[in-house]
Amino acid sequence: MQTTLETQKQRLSKLQPLIALFVLCLIIGLLSDKFFTVSNFWNVLRQISVNICLSVGMTLVVLMAGIDLSVGSVLALCGAITAGLFKMGIELHSQNLYIGFTLLGASLAGVLTGALLGFFNGFVITRFKVPSFVATLAMLTVARGLTMLWTKGFPISGLGEQFAYMGTGWFLGVPVPVWISAGVVALAVFLSDKTKLGRYIYAIGGNENASLLSGININKVKIIVYTIAGGLAAVGGLMVTSRLDSAQPNAGTGYELDSIAAVVIGGTSLSGGKGSIWGTVLGAIIIGVLNNGLVLLNVSPFWQQVVKGFVILLAVIIDKANSKNER
Repeated sequence: MQTTLETQKQRLSKLQPLIALFVLCLIIGLLSDKFFTVSNFWNVLRQISVNICLSVGMTLVVLMAGIDLSVGSVLALCGAITAGLFKMGIELHSQNLYIGFTLLGASLAGVLTGALLGFFNGFVITRFKVPSFVATLAMLTVARGLTMLWTKGFPISGLGEQFAYMGTGWFLGVPVPVWISAGVVALAVFLSDKTKLGRYIYAIGGNENASLLSGININKVKIIVYTIAGGLAAVGGLMVTSRLDSAQPNAGTGYELDSIAAVVIGGTSLSGGKGSIWGTVLGAIIIGVLNNGLVLLNVSPFWQQVVKGFVILLAVIIDKANSKNER
């Protein structure tokens, strides 16, 4: 009987994000007649696409009981590098010749930069035993400073329609950013649920010492995961830069908090070893709907920050309560 009650409690805890989303949509829908419209539906999905990319990487990190505070700054730097390299190209129409980076080449350079920064995070954390909080906080500052140096403090704009397609275009009736984030989610679900690396990630978060004794190369797994997180932050940077048609030096500010919030609200434990990519997607949707609802209700941006802060705090409290009940 007791086992049955515990099973029901665990099932209920997994349904909490879905119930929260339903209640949130219901409340906002009652207060604003613009919420349940097709255009607003696509608008919310387009806006959360960037956060989903960052949150997926953050989920893999948190599942190992780590944290990555640098994703917002990495996003800005990679977007700026992509835009800068793309703008440096020279097109000689008379000779049908293009010299410099193509859009694909510049985008690959941006993603590679994000992956390298993530690799550096993982290397510092594993090689020098620096806590992930400290290492990625330092990278947050370094990447933001490099962004300022690369852009000289000014936006890089005028990137053209070809570049804008990634952030504002449509494909088969669905916004391109939604396709990109859906692809990222599909790959991450496959990695976490169907591969040996995914099992190692959960094992390290559940008990690092036991994982070490069982022969798992913990340092290698951590470096791979932080590299993936950096690469996904870069993908988010490309989408933001494309949508704005410019690389802003201060882009991505606060994105690290949104991604952590999506992970926690989605049910992934900050203690590691428990959670899922699908839960994070749900968490990102809740954050997106909350942001959208507050804008539709004309809530002050300052109060929006206050509300989001309390939502994150509430999610952490619920997570702690669920962890306590499972012991």
